[in-house]
Amino acid sequence: MFDAKAMNDDKTHLPKDHPAIPSEKIGILLANLGTPDGYDYWSMRRYLNEFLSDRRVIDYSPWKWQPLLQLVILTKRPFTSGAAYKSIWNEEKGESPLMTITRAQTEKIRAAMTEQYGDKVVVDFCMRYGNPSTKSKVRALVEQGCRKILFFPLYPQYAGATTATANDQFFRALIDEKWVPEVRTVPAYFARPSYIEALAQSVERAYTAAETKPDILVCSYHGVPKRYLLEGDPYHCQCQKTTRLLKERLGWSDVEIVTTFQSRFGPEEWLKPYTVEEVARLAEAGKKNIAICAPAFSADCIETLEEINEEIRESFEEAGGEHFTYIPCLNDDDVHIDALADAINESLKGWVE
Repeated sequence: MFDAKAMNDDKTHLPKDHPAIPSEKIGILLANLGTPDGYDYWSMRRYLNEFLSDRRVIDYSPWKWQPLLQLVILTKRPFTSGAAYKSIWNEEKGESPLMTITRAQTEKIRAAMTEQYGDKVVVDFCMRYGNPSTKSKVRALVEQGCRKILFFPLYPQYAGATTATANDQFFRALIDEKWVPEVRTVPAYFARPSYIEALAQSVERAYTAAETKPDILVCSYHGVPKRYLLEGDPYHCQCQKTTRLLKERLGWSDVEIVTTFQSRFGPEEWLKPYTVEEVARLAEAGKKNIAICAPAFSADCIETLEEINEEIRESFEEAGGEHFTYIPCLNDDDVHIDALADAINESLKGWVE
Protein backbone atom coordinates (compact mmCIF):
# COMPACT_ATOMS: atom_id res chain seq x y z
CA MET A 1 0.00 0.00 0.00
CA PHE A 2 0.97 3.64 -0.43
CA ASP A 3 2.21 5.69 2.49
CA ALA A 4 -0.02 8.72 1.86
CA LYS A 5 1.49 10.73 4.73
CA ALA A 6 5.04 10.29 3.44
CA MET A 7 3.99 11.20 -0.09
CA ASN A 8 2.46 14.49 1.02
CA ASP A 9 4.83 15.60 3.82
CA ASP A 10 6.19 18.32 1.54
CA LYS A 11 2.92 20.27 2.03
CA THR A 12 3.22 20.49 5.84
CA HIS A 13 5.13 23.77 6.03
CA LEU A 14 3.81 25.54 2.93
CA PRO A 15 2.90 29.25 3.41
CA LYS A 16 -0.79 30.11 3.14
CA ASP A 17 -0.35 31.91 -0.19
CA HIS A 18 1.51 28.99 -1.85
CA PRO A 19 -0.11 27.73 -5.09
CA ALA A 20 -2.18 24.57 -4.61
CA ILE A 21 -0.28 21.31 -5.04
CA PRO A 22 -2.29 18.23 -6.01
CA SER A 23 -1.90 15.05 -4.00
CA GLU A 24 1.12 13.10 -5.20
CA LYS A 25 0.29 10.24 -7.57
CA ILE A 26 1.97 7.74 -9.87
CA GLY A 27 1.17 7.98 -13.59
CA ILE A 28 1.10 4.99 -15.92
CA LEU A 29 1.24 6.08 -19.55
CA LEU A 30 0.59 3.46 -22.23
CA ALA A 31 1.88 4.26 -25.72
CA ASN A 32 1.06 2.87 -29.15
CA LEU A 33 2.20 3.73 -32.65
CA GLY A 34 -0.48 6.19 -33.68
CA THR A 35 -3.31 6.85 -36.06
CA PRO A 36 -4.46 9.59 -38.42
CA ASP A 37 -7.38 11.73 -37.28
CA GLY A 38 -9.28 10.73 -40.41
CA TYR A 39 -8.77 9.01 -43.76
CA ASP A 40 -9.05 12.19 -45.86
CA TYR A 41 -6.01 13.39 -47.82
CA TRP A 42 -4.79 16.08 -45.42
CA SER A 43 -5.26 14.00 -42.26
CA MET A 44 -3.32 11.18 -43.89
CA ARG A 45 -0.61 13.52 -45.15
CA ARG A 46 -0.05 15.05 -41.68
CA TYR A 47 0.15 11.62 -40.09
CA LEU A 48 2.43 10.10 -42.74
CA ASN A 49 4.69 13.15 -42.70
CA GLU A 50 5.24 12.84 -38.96
CA PHE A 51 5.72 9.06 -39.16
CA LEU A 52 8.02 8.97 -42.19
CA SER A 53 10.09 11.95 -40.99
CA ASP A 54 11.13 10.06 -37.84
CA ARG A 55 14.84 9.25 -38.15
CA ARG A 56 14.29 6.08 -36.10
CA VAL A 57 11.92 4.83 -38.81
CA ILE A 58 13.69 6.12 -41.93
CA ASP A 59 17.32 6.84 -41.16
CA TYR A 60 18.39 8.09 -44.58
CA SER A 61 20.05 11.50 -44.71
CA PRO A 62 17.31 14.18 -44.51
CA TRP A 63 18.71 16.17 -47.43
CA LYS A 64 18.18 13.12 -49.63
CA TRP A 65 15.03 11.72 -48.01
CA GLN A 66 12.93 14.84 -47.36
CA PRO A 67 12.69 16.04 -51.00
CA LEU A 68 11.57 12.55 -52.03
CA LEU A 69 9.12 12.35 -49.13
CA GLN A 70 7.60 15.82 -49.58
CA LEU A 71 7.51 15.98 -53.38
CA VAL A 72 6.73 12.40 -54.35
CA ILE A 73 5.63 10.07 -51.53
CA LEU A 74 3.34 12.51 -49.71
CA THR A 75 1.74 13.52 -52.99
CA LYS A 76 0.48 10.01 -53.75
CA ARG A 77 0.59 7.85 -50.64
CA PRO A 78 -2.13 9.70 -48.64
CA PHE A 79 -4.66 8.57 -51.27
CA THR A 80 -3.75 4.87 -51.13
CA SER A 81 -3.26 4.83 -47.37
CA GLY A 82 -6.51 6.76 -46.90
CA ALA A 83 -8.40 4.16 -48.93
CA ALA A 84 -6.88 1.39 -46.80
CA TYR A 85 -7.88 3.15 -43.57
CA LYS A 86 -11.37 3.80 -44.92
CA SER A 87 -11.86 0.06 -45.43
CA ILE A 88 -11.31 -0.65 -41.71
CA TRP A 89 -12.44 2.65 -40.12
CA ASN A 90 -14.68 2.57 -37.06
CA GLU A 91 -17.36 4.83 -38.53
CA GLU A 92 -19.52 4.64 -35.43
CA LYS A 93 -16.82 6.19 -33.24
CA GLY A 94 -15.15 8.19 -36.00
CA GLU A 95 -11.70 6.71 -35.39
CA SER A 96 -9.34 3.92 -36.42
CA PRO A 97 -9.56 0.48 -34.79
CA LEU A 98 -6.18 1.05 -33.15
CA MET A 99 -7.60 4.03 -31.27
CA THR A 100 -10.72 2.12 -30.24
CA ILE A 101 -8.75 -0.88 -29.01
CA THR A 102 -6.04 1.12 -27.22
CA ARG A 103 -8.73 3.04 -25.35
CA ALA A 104 -10.42 -0.24 -24.34
CA GLN A 105 -7.09 -1.65 -23.14
CA THR A 106 -6.45 1.50 -21.12
CA GLU A 107 -9.87 1.35 -19.46
CA LYS A 108 -9.33 -2.26 -18.38
CA ILE A 109 -5.81 -1.61 -17.12
CA ARG A 110 -7.06 1.48 -15.27
CA ALA A 111 -9.71 -0.65 -13.56
CA ALA A 112 -7.11 -3.26 -12.58
CA MET A 113 -4.70 -0.64 -11.20
CA THR A 114 -7.46 1.16 -9.31
CA GLU A 115 -8.49 -2.11 -7.70
CA GLN A 116 -4.92 -2.63 -6.50
CA TYR A 117 -3.78 0.90 -5.66
CA GLY A 118 -6.87 3.07 -5.37
CA ASP A 119 -6.82 6.67 -6.58
CA LYS A 120 -3.07 7.10 -6.11
CA VAL A 121 -2.38 5.73 -9.60
CA VAL A 122 -3.47 7.46 -12.82
CA VAL A 123 -3.61 5.46 -16.08
CA ASP A 124 -3.78 7.05 -19.53
CA PHE A 125 -2.58 6.44 -23.10
CA CYS A 126 -0.86 8.37 -25.87
CA MET A 127 0.29 7.86 -29.45
CA ARG A 128 3.79 8.29 -30.83
CA TYR A 129 2.36 9.88 -34.00
CA GLY A 130 -0.88 11.81 -34.19
CA ASN A 131 -3.26 12.28 -31.29
CA PRO A 132 -3.43 12.10 -28.34
CA SER A 133 0.18 13.21 -28.38
CA THR A 134 2.77 12.03 -25.88
CA LYS A 135 3.52 15.61 -24.87
CA SER A 136 -0.12 16.44 -24.09
CA LYS A 137 -0.54 13.33 -21.95
CA VAL A 138 2.69 13.88 -20.00
CA ARG A 139 1.49 17.43 -19.26
CA ALA A 140 -1.89 16.13 -18.12
CA LEU A 141 -0.31 13.59 -15.77
CA VAL A 142 2.00 16.18 -14.23
CA GLU A 143 -0.95 18.53 -13.73
CA GLN A 144 -2.74 15.75 -11.85
CA GLY A 145 0.15 15.47 -9.41
CA CYS A 146 2.09 12.56 -10.90
CA ARG A 147 5.57 12.85 -9.42
CA LYS A 148 6.46 9.45 -10.82
CA ILE A 149 5.54 8.25 -14.33
CA LEU A 150 5.86 4.71 -15.68
CA PHE A 151 5.96 4.79 -19.49
CA PHE A 152 4.85 1.62 -21.28
CA PRO A 153 5.39 1.27 -25.07
CA LEU A 154 2.92 -1.44 -26.12
CA TYR A 155 5.37 -3.39 -28.27
CA PRO A 156 6.16 -6.94 -27.12
CA GLN A 157 9.49 -7.00 -28.98
CA TYR A 158 11.97 -4.11 -28.79
CA ALA A 159 12.90 -2.29 -31.99
CA GLY A 160 14.56 1.04 -32.56
CA ALA A 161 11.71 2.02 -34.90
CA THR A 162 9.01 1.30 -32.31
CA THR A 163 10.03 1.08 -28.65
CA ALA A 164 13.02 3.40 -28.90
CA THR A 165 11.24 6.18 -30.77
CA ALA A 166 8.31 6.01 -28.34
CA ASN A 167 10.78 6.42 -25.45
CA ASP A 168 12.52 9.25 -27.33
CA GLN A 169 9.24 11.13 -27.61
CA PHE A 170 8.45 10.57 -23.94
CA PHE A 171 11.79 11.99 -22.83
CA ARG A 172 11.42 14.92 -25.23
CA ALA A 173 8.08 15.70 -23.60
CA LEU A 174 9.83 16.04 -20.24
CA ILE A 175 12.07 18.85 -21.52
CA ASP A 176 9.27 21.38 -21.17
CA GLU A 177 8.36 20.41 -17.60
CA LYS A 178 9.53 22.74 -14.83
CA TRP A 179 9.37 19.94 -12.28
CA VAL A 180 10.45 16.76 -14.03
CA PRO A 181 8.93 13.65 -12.44
CA GLU A 182 10.84 10.51 -11.63
CA VAL A 183 10.41 8.17 -14.59
CA ARG A 184 10.75 4.54 -15.61
CA THR A 185 10.06 2.65 -18.83
CA VAL A 186 8.63 -0.86 -19.13
CA PRO A 187 10.98 -3.15 -21.06
CA ALA A 188 9.97 -5.39 -23.95
CA TYR A 189 7.87 -8.33 -22.79
CA PHE A 190 8.40 -10.75 -25.71
CA ALA A 191 9.34 -13.67 -23.44
CA ARG A 192 7.12 -13.06 -20.42
CA PRO A 193 5.26 -16.29 -19.56
CA SER A 194 1.97 -14.42 -19.16
CA TYR A 195 2.31 -12.91 -22.65
CA ILE A 196 3.20 -16.27 -24.23
CA GLU A 197 0.23 -17.83 -22.43
CA ALA A 198 -2.11 -15.18 -23.82
CA LEU A 199 -0.78 -15.81 -27.34
CA ALA A 200 -1.12 -19.57 -26.94
CA GLN A 201 -4.70 -19.33 -25.73
CA SER A 202 -5.64 -17.16 -28.72
CA VAL A 203 -4.17 -19.75 -31.09
CA GLU A 204 -5.90 -22.62 -29.33
CA ARG A 205 -9.26 -20.86 -29.53
CA ALA A 206 -8.81 -20.19 -33.24
CA TYR A 207 -7.78 -23.78 -34.00
CA THR A 208 -10.75 -25.13 -32.04
CA ALA A 209 -13.14 -22.87 -33.95
CA ALA A 210 -11.65 -23.54 -37.40
CA GLU A 211 -13.76 -25.76 -39.67
CA THR A 212 -10.57 -27.08 -41.27
CA LYS A 213 -7.51 -27.51 -39.08
CA PRO A 214 -4.66 -25.31 -40.38
CA ASP A 215 -1.60 -27.11 -41.74
CA ILE A 216 0.73 -24.48 -40.32
CA LEU A 217 0.71 -21.31 -38.20
CA VAL A 218 2.42 -18.27 -39.71
CA CYS A 219 3.68 -15.80 -37.08
CA SER A 220 3.92 -12.58 -39.08
CA TYR A 221 5.93 -9.79 -37.45
CA HIS A 222 6.33 -6.25 -38.72
CA GLY A 223 9.53 -6.05 -40.72
CA VAL A 224 12.55 -3.76 -40.47
CA PRO A 225 15.55 -3.39 -42.79
CA LYS A 226 18.03 -6.26 -42.40
CA ARG A 227 20.70 -3.60 -41.91
CA TYR A 228 19.15 -2.72 -38.53
CA LEU A 229 19.82 -6.26 -37.29
CA LEU A 230 23.44 -6.05 -38.42
CA GLU A 231 23.77 -2.71 -36.62
CA GLY A 232 22.70 -4.22 -33.30
CA ASP A 233 18.89 -3.98 -33.14
CA PRO A 234 17.65 -7.06 -31.17
CA TYR A 235 14.19 -7.11 -32.79
CA HIS A 236 14.79 -10.09 -35.11
CA CYS A 237 16.14 -12.27 -32.30
CA GLN A 238 13.27 -11.37 -29.97
CA CYS A 239 10.70 -12.22 -32.66
CA GLN A 240 12.35 -15.61 -33.18
CA LYS A 241 12.30 -16.26 -29.44
CA THR A 242 8.61 -15.36 -29.15
CA THR A 243 7.80 -17.90 -31.87
CA ARG A 244 9.96 -20.56 -30.22
CA LEU A 245 8.37 -20.04 -26.81
CA LEU A 246 4.89 -20.12 -28.35
CA LYS A 247 5.75 -23.36 -30.16
CA GLU A 248 7.02 -24.91 -26.92
CA ARG A 249 3.94 -23.80 -24.99
CA LEU A 250 1.67 -25.33 -27.65
CA GLY A 251 3.74 -28.52 -27.73
CA TRP A 252 4.21 -28.32 -31.49
CA SER A 253 7.00 -29.40 -33.83
CA ASP A 254 9.08 -27.07 -35.98
CA VAL A 255 7.04 -27.87 -39.11
CA GLU A 256 3.82 -26.58 -37.55
CA ILE A 257 4.90 -22.96 -37.12
CA VAL A 258 6.99 -20.42 -39.06
CA THR A 259 8.25 -16.86 -38.49
CA THR A 260 7.83 -14.27 -41.26
CA PHE A 261 8.01 -10.48 -41.66
CA GLN A 262 5.58 -8.10 -43.34
CA SER A 263 5.17 -4.42 -44.32
CA ARG A 264 8.34 -4.01 -46.38
CA PHE A 265 8.98 -0.43 -47.50
CA GLY A 266 11.68 1.00 -49.76
CA PRO A 267 14.37 -0.56 -51.97
CA GLU A 268 16.72 -2.24 -49.47
CA GLU A 269 16.55 -5.80 -48.16
CA TRP A 270 14.37 -6.34 -45.08
CA LEU A 271 14.15 -9.23 -42.64
CA LYS A 272 13.13 -12.44 -44.39
CA PRO A 273 11.14 -14.44 -45.21
CA TYR A 274 8.60 -11.88 -46.40
CA THR A 275 5.10 -12.90 -45.29
CA VAL A 276 3.45 -12.08 -48.61
CA GLU A 277 5.90 -14.35 -50.44
CA GLU A 278 6.04 -17.10 -47.81
CA VAL A 279 2.27 -17.70 -47.74
CA ALA A 280 2.33 -18.16 -51.52
CA ARG A 281 5.26 -20.58 -51.24
CA LEU A 282 3.42 -22.56 -48.57
CA ALA A 283 0.32 -22.84 -50.77
CA GLU A 284 2.42 -24.01 -53.72
CA ALA A 285 4.13 -26.55 -51.44
CA GLY A 286 0.78 -28.11 -50.53
CA LYS A 287 -0.05 -26.18 -47.33
CA LYS A 288 -3.57 -25.29 -48.46
CA ASN A 289 -4.88 -24.39 -45.01
CA ILE A 290 -2.98 -21.85 -42.94
CA ALA A 291 -3.54 -19.70 -39.89
CA ILE A 292 -1.73 -16.42 -39.36
CA CYS A 293 -1.19 -14.33 -36.26
CA ALA A 294 0.69 -11.08 -35.60
CA PRO A 295 2.59 -11.35 -32.28
CA ALA A 296 4.38 -8.00 -32.70
CA PHE A 297 1.14 -6.03 -32.52
CA SER A 298 -0.62 -5.48 -29.20
CA ALA A 299 -3.75 -4.28 -31.03
CA ASP A 300 -5.27 -4.82 -34.44
CA CYS A 301 -4.46 -2.00 -36.85
CA ILE A 302 -3.96 -1.21 -40.52
CA GLU A 303 -1.13 -3.76 -40.84
CA THR A 304 -3.30 -6.60 -39.55
CA LEU A 305 -6.85 -5.75 -40.54
CA GLU A 306 -6.00 -4.52 -44.03
CA GLU A 307 -2.55 -5.83 -45.00
CA ILE A 308 -2.86 -9.36 -43.61
CA ASN A 309 -6.56 -9.83 -44.27
CA GLU A 310 -6.37 -8.44 -47.82
CA GLU A 311 -2.92 -8.32 -49.48
CA ILE A 312 -1.42 -11.35 -47.74
CA ARG A 313 -4.65 -13.39 -47.94
CA GLU A 314 -4.85 -12.60 -51.67
CA SER A 315 -1.27 -13.77 -52.22
CA PHE A 316 -2.07 -17.07 -50.50
CA GLU A 317 -5.29 -17.69 -52.42
CA GLU A 318 -3.80 -16.77 -55.80
CA ALA A 319 -1.11 -19.40 -55.20
CA GLY A 320 -3.75 -22.09 -54.64
CA GLY A 321 -4.42 -21.71 -50.93
CA GLU A 322 -7.89 -22.70 -49.77
CA HIS A 323 -8.48 -21.83 -46.10
CA PHE A 324 -6.94 -18.69 -44.61
CA THR A 325 -7.55 -18.07 -40.88
CA TYR A 326 -6.52 -14.76 -39.40
CA ILE A 327 -6.10 -14.90 -35.61
CA PRO A 328 -6.84 -11.43 -34.17
CA CYS A 329 -4.31 -9.61 -32.03
CA LEU A 330 -4.67 -9.97 -28.28
CA ASN A 331 -6.37 -6.55 -28.08
CA ASP A 332 -8.34 -6.12 -24.83
CA ASP A 333 -8.75 -9.84 -24.14
CA ASP A 334 -8.73 -10.33 -20.38
CA VAL A 335 -5.75 -12.71 -20.45
CA HIS A 336 -3.78 -10.10 -22.41
CA ILE A 337 -4.77 -7.36 -19.96
CA ASP A 338 -3.56 -9.59 -17.12
CA ALA A 339 -0.21 -10.00 -18.93
CA LEU A 340 0.16 -6.23 -19.41
CA ALA A 341 -0.79 -5.60 -15.77
CA ASP A 342 1.79 -8.19 -14.74
CA ALA A 343 4.51 -6.26 -16.60
CA ILE A 344 3.33 -2.98 -15.07
CA ASN A 345 3.33 -4.34 -11.52
CA GLU A 346 6.87 -5.63 -11.89
CA SER A 347 8.05 -2.21 -13.08
CA LEU A 348 6.26 -0.48 -10.18
CA LYS A 349 8.28 -2.36 -7.56
CA GLY A 350 9.98 0.05 -5.20
CA TRP A 351 7.43 2.74 -5.98
CA VAL A 352 4.62 0.82 -4.28
CA GLU A 353 4.74 -1.83 -1.61
